Amino acid sequence: MKMVEKKKEKKKERWGICYIYASFNNTIIHITDITGSETITIWSGGRVVKADREESSPYAAMVAATKAAEEALAKGITGVHIKVRAPGTHIKTPGPGALPAIRALARAGLKIGRIEDVTPIPHDSIRRPGGKRGRRV
Repeated sequence: MKMVEKKKEKKKERWGICYIYASFNNTIIHITDITGSETITIWSGGRVVKADREESSPYAAMVAATKAAEEALAKGITGVHIKVRAPGTHIKTPGPGALPAIRALARAGLKIGRIEDVTPIPHDSIRRPGGKRGRRV
């Protein structure tokens, strides 16, 4: 008796880029295709909570990332490369919603590729405000 071998159907992986902008006022999750030219979904903390003060909270970022991941999976994206961005003016560190957003994307079923920090850092710029003696409070 011959054993009939069944071929496993391999799903084709489709990768995208997830831009996470995490400031201290809001968290924005923006998923595009791999070229970055076509937007697949965009969610922010302000879309999922009512109060303005809660837009940057880890909970709002987590819910927004979960909804963005569900929408991306429905449109055929299986994995994302993550680019995290902070405001970059005076604050060079991402806000409180960056890490929970990455965790939520992974838990929702998306494969995580590279995680990169793309915060704009000036190499030499205009003089910062405050004067010679600094800002007096």
